[in-house]
Amino acid sequence: MPSPDRAEGDGPYNKLILRGVILIDGTGAPPVGPVDIVVEKNRIIQIQSVGYPGLPINENRRPKADENTKELDLEGHYVLPGLIDMHGHIGGSGQGTPAEYVFKLWMAHGITTIRDPSAGNGLDWVLEHKRKSQENSITAPRILAYTSFGQRAETPITTADQAKAWVNENKAKGADGIKFFGANPEVMEAAISENKRIGLRSAMHHQQLDVARWNVLHSARAGLTSMEHWYGLPEALFQDRTIQDFRLDYNYQNEQHRFGEAGKLWKQAAPPYSEHWNNVMNELLELDFTLDPTFNIYEANRDLMRARTQEWHEVYTLPSLWRFYAPSRQSHGSYWFDWTTEEEVQWKENYRLWMTFVNEYKNRGGRVTAGSDSGFIYQLYGFAYVRELELLREAGFHPLEVIRSATMYGAEALGMEKEIGTVEVGKLADFVVLEENPLQNLKVLYGTGTIRIDDNNQPIRVGGVKFTIKDGIVYDAKQLLEDVKTIVDQHKARENAKLTQPGLDW
Repeated sequence: MPSPDRAEGDGPYNKLILRGVILIDGTGAPPVGPVDIVVEKNRIIQIQSVGYPGLPINENRRPKADENTKELDLEGHYVLPGLIDMHGHIGGSGQGTPAEYVFKLWMAHGITTIRDPSAGNGLDWVLEHKRKSQENSITAPRILAYTSFGQRAETPITTADQAKAWVNENKAKGADGIKFFGANPEVMEAAISENKRIGLRSAMHHQQLDVARWNVLHSARAGLTSMEHWYGLPEALFQDRTIQDFRLDYNYQNEQHRFGEAGKLWKQAAPPYSEHWNNVMNELLELDFTLDPTFNIYEANRDLMRARTQEWHEVYTLPSLWRFYAPSRQSHGSYWFDWTTEEEVQWKENYRLWMTFVNEYKNRGGRVTAGSDSGFIYQLYGFAYVRELELLREAGFHPLEVIRSATMYGAEALGMEKEIGTVEVGKLADFVVLEENPLQNLKVLYGTGTIRIDDNNQPIRVGGVKFTIKDGIVYDAKQLLEDVKTIVDQHKARENAKLTQPGLDW
């Protein structure tokens, strides 16, 4: 379903001033405040220090307001750049997710830009919503459309010439880039290099069907911008084998085989800090390659019950999406045929080794971004993105490094660093406004906030994004979540549905 015309958000204003905030600018710099941030229309024009913590604000230093100025008194609030989801599928008919539902979940969590990898609702549909988002005629993050390679090709692409022709047609249609899954090496080399030559960017999920002949190193050398997830990286790190040690009854169409065996992959790679491990990492760094790990989307593999019982499902997950998540031999990512303690233990070790590589890549100056891949495997739009930030923290990132991956590094990978990604004069006015300090607890970014105990010894909720500001338009983030709840309630009433755990009829 297309997104309806925008009925939310105030602005943009001739002049908007955020007063007295503590700024985390996305560059890696520590917080600074109080500052006043001045916006004209949709651009930041001034960031002014107005005093010192614990002292009254110096009114003489404050930017002046006139009758056309909108002022937000946000003393003590934290402001971040708008967040960037580098792996944001917009849902679709399989999940039964209306665009409005997906967009408002993202915006309620401060996500102001997404990269749609695959343009799964069709390139024309995505480009239409991209245009409407640019115009702010709908409530949605700005959208970058990365078409799935070969999408709507008249015949299978099997030669370099066919690959180059499709890549150029894709640009002519208005796509921002391409998401690859795999093909023969001649096609991959031609397509990735031609896409880079004509100025577009790319992402790739190195699926097991082609990874034995084309892994992450091949893609990076050809000019790929970013790898998604982690497939193809352990294969580049093999040193005592050339093919994954598949179970001998493996069938890629059996998704428990696919994901169960994937949990054993990092143990088959060169050990951390070994010569081959270092050589692969150093070459990727030299190529300015971007890692977009999407840790969150596989978390059910290491703790299925946690993912399945996340507190927001009951209120914010559509019944159709809940059915899509349920164990099934057909729905992608619904592979819980017989998921055991053994699989979860293997995946815990898989994460340890995977996170070691990603954290060290960051430590050596590599670009790591934040993407969610929501709408699959019990991961819900917006909420799952915040979980991704927590998992980057688990991998070893300082909270400021986490924020940088979610903002500045995402903008760089998209080629939009001159417009978004940091709070700097001249850039677009995309902000996340919070009453709590996200560096102390990333959980305050969740729409449901985090638990704290009050002076009466009662548990309360604090946090949740207060305002999401995109292009100078101020959105009440909590009201956006209320809108999502209304959509879910309407669907439940229409279908006479409620969420129940698989196989239980309590």
